[in-house]
Amino acid sequence: MKRLLFIGDVVGKAGCDFLAAKLGLVKRQYGIDVTIVNGENSAQGNGVTRYSMDMIVSAGADIITTGNHAFRRREALDIYEEEYIIRPANYPEEGCIGRGYCVLDMGAYSVAVVNLMGTAFMDPLDNPFTKIDDILKEIEVPNIFVDFHAEATSEKKAMGYHLEGRVTGVFGTHTHVQTADEAILEGGTAYITDAGMTGPERSCLGVEIQPAVDRFRYHMPVRFKEASGDCFMCGVVVEFDERDGKSHKIERIIVR
Repeated sequence: MKRLLFIGDVVGKAGCDFLAAKLGLVKRQYGIDVTIVNGENSAQGNGVTRYSMDMIVSAGADIITTGNHAFRRREALDIYEEEYIIRPANYPEEGCIGRGYCVLDMGAYSVAVVNLMGTAFMDPLDNPFTKIDDILKEIEVPNIFVDFHAEATSEKKAMGYHLEGRVTGVFGTHTHVQTADEAILEGGTAYITDAGMTGPERSCLGVEIQPAVDRFRYHMPVRFKEASGDCFMCGVVVEFDERDGKSHKIERIIVR
């Protein structure tokens, strides 16, 4: 049995700093073999830069996934030349940099990580359900984990059931609020609708509270700013059999 740690959206410098302070401790505590971190909000002002990417890797991540802010920082698009950072696979294949999945060689076994983005209330990308079906025809390893970056709970649930028994784990990201529905679906697929976020806990999804309240109250443009204060780190630990790619246990974690 092996253990994989998936960490939800890291938000800003505060999130990166907290990840750097806590990730090593968590990996030792749970005996983690593979670590995946969603880093699409890790730069100040959203997106991901080489600086925030390097902080996440230095903290102990093996693979970085992203989402709808993958290309927000135009000055940092060259980071997708690195094999350990991926973007949603259902972006157009022609004219789009980066890759939608990667295979991590762990020596005695390998782990594939796929990044997908939902289309309900999101950008109109290629159909993620069709895309993952095509990708699964290409991947030749049994251990497959999917970061499904989506807005709608229903779309995430549908993807989980679409992939049950076909992948090792499906983890929802994007909404930044950890859900309490972690489960092992039929066929040994670990699932959670949203893994949560890593960053300032007293915030509105990582940004200061008052501007977020004003935006909803007055419907006027506001300038969001990264929140400060005590942070937390949210994610899941999955125990899986690396020989057949079946998950046997999933545990939600919140580190404060």
